[in-house]
Formats: sequence, C-alpha cells, structure tokens
Amino acid sequence: MYNTSFIKKILLVATVVLLYSCDKDFNAIGDGLIGDDHFNLQSEKYDVLAYNQEVTPVQSNGLTLNGLGIYESDAFGTTTAGFVSQVALSTDAPTIGDITGIDNVIQSVVLSVPYFSHVKTTNTDGSRVYALDSIYGDPNGKIKLSVYESGVQMRSSYFEGGSQFAQLYYTDQNTDFDSYKIVNTETGKPLNDDPSVLQNEEFFFSAAEIVDITKDDAGKDVTTRVAPEMRLNLNKNYFLNKILKADASKLSSPTVFQEYFRGLYFKVEKSGGSPSNMALLDFAKAGNAKITIKYKAKTASTTDDANLTEDKTLVINLSGAQASLYQDNKKPDYDTAIKNPNKTAGDERLYLKGGQGSLAVVELTGFAAKLDELRTNNWLVNEANLIFSIDSDKMKNTYEPKRVYLYDLDNSIPILDYSTDGTSSITTDSKMTKVVYSGIINVDATTKKGTTYKIRLTSHIRNIIKNATVKNVRLGLVVTGDINTITSGKLKLKNDIISDAPRASVMSPLGTILFGGNIPSTDVNYAKRLQLQVYYTKPN
Repeated sequence: MYNTSFIKKILLVATVVLLYSCDKDFNAIGDGLIGDDHFNLQSEKYDVLAYNQEVTPVQSNGLTLNGLGIYESDAFGTTTAGFVSQVALSTDAPTIGDITGIDNVIQSVVLSVPYFSHVKTTNTDGSRVYALDSIYGDPNGKIKLSVYESGVQMRSSYFEGGSQFAQLYYTDQNTDFDSYKIVNTETGKPLNDDPSVLQNEEFFFSAAEIVDITKDDAGKDVTTRVAPEMRLNLNKNYFLNKILKADASKLSSPTVFQEYFRGLYFKVEKSGGSPSNMALLDFAKAGNAKITIKYKAKTASTTDDANLTEDKTLVINLSGAQASLYQDNKKPDYDTAIKNPNKTAGDERLYLKGGQGSLAVVELTGFAAKLDELRTNNWLVNEANLIFSIDSDKMKNTYEPKRVYLYDLDNSIPILDYSTDGTSSITTDSKMTKVVYSGIINVDATTKKGTTYKIRLTSHIRNIIKNATVKNVRLGLVVTGDINTITSGKLKLKNDIISDAPRASVMSPLGTILFGGNIPSTDVNYAKRLQLQVYYTKPN
C-alpha cells in the first residue's frame, strides 16, 4: 500500500509548482488574475462619462420574441405593442377535397400561440396549475385585440440598382399596416370577432390549462391537456371563401400563397377603462403560431357513398417575415432626459428602456487619462467592474429587467469579457448564461427590489492597457431580453451617436433608471454615482 502522508506531500509540492508556473504566465502588463476576495489588492476608481441616447424607430423584423399588449409604467409611460406576420401553408398545394353540397363545412378555425409558462402544481387527476412567464403589467389586465388579414405584402429582400438588399421593417410602421388592413366585408369586423367578448373586446392572457376532448375510433372520449396558449376563434365563413374555395393555383406554392394571403395583423387597443398588460410571445418558432382549419369534405374513395364525408385538417403557419409594432406615450421627464443628453459632463440619471426606447452611452474617460501612468508603472489588473446603482425611488411600482447588456457601441459587437465567458446558466433559464460577465440584477433580500447591476470588463481593460493600438471605444448599455442575442437592428433615422441598437433590447418592453456619473457631491446619492472600479497588483 502507498503511504498516504507521502502522497499528500507530493500533491502539495505539485500544487505550489503549478501555481508558480501560472503566476509567471500571467505576469504581464494588464494581466494577473486573483480570486474575487481581492486579498491584498489595491482598488482604484475612475470617473465615467455616461449619458442618455434615444432609440428612434428601429428595425423590428426577425426578432425571436415579440411583445403583444399594452404595458403601462409609472417611470416610462405607456407602450402599445402590435404584431404582423406572413403566413404559409404547412403543406404546399394541399388537396382540399370536394366540399360542394355540405352544410357547415368548417367545424372550427382556431388561431393558437403558446405562452411562456411553468407548472406550479400537478393534481391527482393529471390536471395542472400553471403560472405565466413574461407577462408585464396588471395580472388581470385586459386588452382589445383585433386580428385582421394584412393588406401589406411583406418581403424578405428587394432589388435596387441591380443589387439585392434585406427588407427592413420598423417599430413605427403601425400606420402602414393599419391603413391597409383587410376588414371582413361580410361582418365589417376583424377575423376574431366572436359573441364572446373575452377574445376580442376584453381579451386576457389566461394561465388556465386547456383541455381538448376528442373521440377515438371506438367513440370514446380522449382527453388531451395543453399548456396555456392564446386560442382565438376566427371567422369560419371568411376562411371557407378565402382558403377552401380558393382556386387551386392560389395555394400552389409559398410565393403565390403569400401574395394571395399576405398575412395577419394584430392590432392592440385599450379595453375600456380596464388595466392592461403585455406578453412576450415566440411567434417565430416553427409550428408555434398557427391557424388550424378543421372541416368536412366528401370521401375520396370511389367505392363509398358519394355523400359520405370525412374530417380533414388544414394548417396555416405564421412564418416568414414578421415585425413588432410599437406606439409609445412617454412620461415627460423620461422624454426630456433622452432627447436632451449632457454629452459633455454626463447625465445624473441613465434611462434604459427596451423596444423603441433608450440606451446609455458610457465613456471610460477617467481611466483613459491614466493609461500612460498604468503602462509605465506596470500595474497588473486583477479585476475591473462597472457597477450601476438603481434609483429605487424612481423605479417604484415598475417591473425591473433581470439583466442589462454592455457592448462595444462603436463597432456594435460584444466586449471581450462577453465573448470569452463560457459559463452556463445558473438556473433552468437558458438566458442566464455568462454569469461571470454578468449584468444580472442584484436584489435586496428584504425589499425584493433591485439594487445594482454589476458588469465585469476585466479582459476589456487589460486589452486596452497591453496594446496601445487598441481603441478605448465608447460602450453602450441596454436592457436585454436575451443575453444570447448580440446582433443589432438598424435605426430608421441615424444620428451622430448611434445607427443601430441591440435586437435583444428591442425585444424587451422593460426599463430601468440608473445613477450616472454626474451626481453632485452634495447629493445624498453621490456615493452611488457610476465609476469604473479596478483592482490592481502594484509592484513594490
């Protein structure tokens, strides 16, 4: 048998050698990594120039999440989110069958879109109690929801001067789609008009489990339980004429069909004096959002009775070009702050708002002034952070975003710390990856309200110190609906500061108010002002 004490000594020596080797490898200007306890490290704080920037109408097609509803915020105002989407047959050139002479051909036309939800409890009979996720506003809020056939031909691209360009759709195009919506000429109403006001005049996002009961071949009831989803009964006669009685050529190919049936337009309005809310929905996921037409047609068999019918189903998917449509009624204080930023001294408060909202521009001016000194003195960077403190007084009664995203604004790309962080999610939420880079909200255990957002930019700072050719770029800070989405959407109207905005911010209806770097020393919140904090190892 081996001597246990001897093995422990060997392991100890090996560990010391390994740590020494690692230390030699990291001992370069701007390098050196020590744990989060900051033992024997010296901290320096640098002033930061940060100011607001309005996000004017921004590209909103191709988002992975889309808002639908009305979100009313005490801090920012009211945002109304509509939606528009192309449609496509699940099967090209479907065989409709012979429907002549059949009474009540269509049994149902149902538009369905799943909600984000999770199971709270499962009962002994197999039924489940759900809670909805990604719902913002009054839990019992209602909206007036109208679904129309769209009269606008949406395209993925267009040609100009012999070149092909991506077709962009923007958050402010409500008027375009509303002006060309197709009203059901038979009723003069939307496609989802129904005797029940619950699906149009007083629509609400229900957390109830859906129970479908069908008959099997033996005539017995078969129960299917479905997680909460939007289910709207669309006008049967409209789809009988538009789809089932359409000339076969109109259903022959995706291109022809999308010209014939140009899509659906979801219009959102207030429901009387009721409080409202908004949901984030995944319309883009294949098979998620669809119209299911159940109807009867004469059997195709030549040996059966000529009048014998069979049940048939035709599915139309919401797919292709899609766009979020926003209308904002901003609070005066918020509107003034984002339209009149102090680009010289910085703003006292930073307003981050998703959708067609706002972001903050962050410039590491104090750090830049010390760069030559840092390089000359060979200070080793162990950790660098930006800690953004939340103005809790201004954020009362307002939903807080779980996360913010700091990026290279000049080049519209992630900073190095984001790119090199391979940490996985700390929860079952796939959007909670990159926990070292972070930007995750810190919540007070007593008040349950957010206090700070901390973002690590250690590698970003090291890179600037080590390489004099690396530019100290301006940084952008936004709320994010998905930390894994890093692409940007183009602004309709560019300015001298930004020409695009992160698409993950466009997805989110939420906002937060943070303390900037320009807080007067006499202000009670002076200690919460934004500064860059860097921990160094300083050579003796």
